[in-house]
Amino acid sequence: MDPLTALLDAPRAQGAFLLRVTMTPPWGVRIQDEAPLSVVAVTSGVACYVPDDGDPVRLYSGDLLLIARPAPYSFADIEGRAPQAVIHKGGGCETPAGTSLDLPTHRGVRTWGNAAAGRDTMLVGTYPSVNEVGSRLLRALPSAWVVRAADRGPGLVEVLAGEIQGEGIGQASLLDRLLDGLTVAAIRHWANSPGADPPGWLGVGADPIVSAALELMHDQTARPWTVASLAERVGMSRAGFARRFMTAVGEPPMSHLTSWRMALAADLLREADMPVSGVAAEVGYTNPFTFSTAFKRHHGVSPLAYRQQGGVPA
Repeated sequence: MDPLTALLDAPRAQGAFLLRVTMTPPWGVRIQDEAPLSVVAVTSGVACYVPDDGDPVRLYSGDLLLIARPAPYSFADIEGRAPQAVIHKGGGCETPAGTSLDLPTHRGVRTWGNAAAGRDTMLVGTYPSVNEVGSRLLRALPSAWVVRAADRGPGLVEVLAGEIQGEGIGQASLLDRLLDGLTVAAIRHWANSPGADPPGWLGVGADPIVSAALELMHDQTARPWTVASLAERVGMSRAGFARRFMTAVGEPPMSHLTSWRMALAADLLREADMPVSGVAAEVGYTNPFTFSTAFKRHHGVSPLAYRQQGGVPA
């Protein structure tokens, strides 16, 4: 499993809030749903993305926008338009005065807007939560990234636009995967753009040796890896492998493995029904006390306290 795939497995869109928005000007929507990751594809007309602490971005038909931030922002037909609707955490919608808009503006299972066939239409996918493994990816991304229509590959947006209006066997799963596809496309575009500074583990695909070592770490996390054993598996000397890994990733092999293990352990403590000793073994620690020490050093609290706090350190 390559690093991007491994990290995107965490914020998969299972149960994500996905809808088709249809708007006729004038329109403005304030989004304060605290979602850590959202994807917006403009399928017709225009839309203006207005972050609270940044410059507005005008989007046109075919453009794709990745928003990797929980901070509030707005969308409108033009910059400066006052919002007529506010979207809250959980997808609830109301007027700025507090009147519910969920029923009056709901048009079908996955369509919402102020007109049945508006000039400006968008596909909006929201990942309501991201676990610790996924957070490693989000921390590396810019708060917002635009992929212009001319720069993205054809197909995904058009297929998603068609599928979102229908119902069928397995459709929910299909929509989830298509949304993941848009996310991957946007992240790839950012990572390959001039001036981007992606973390080393995200861009090592061109180095087959380091890529193979990362896949071993991610796929076989419980194994008692050492620099020597990893070097042997990829066919290099210990010293040569350590230098090559450091150059490509920006940190020593064991530092990366420890960070990966601690992220995976945090997710297991929050999501899996297993004792701390089981989590320790799952991420490569035969001694629960050694694991607890490493976990506290990394996350600031013990594994048990992390679990009791719902996965959020105090």
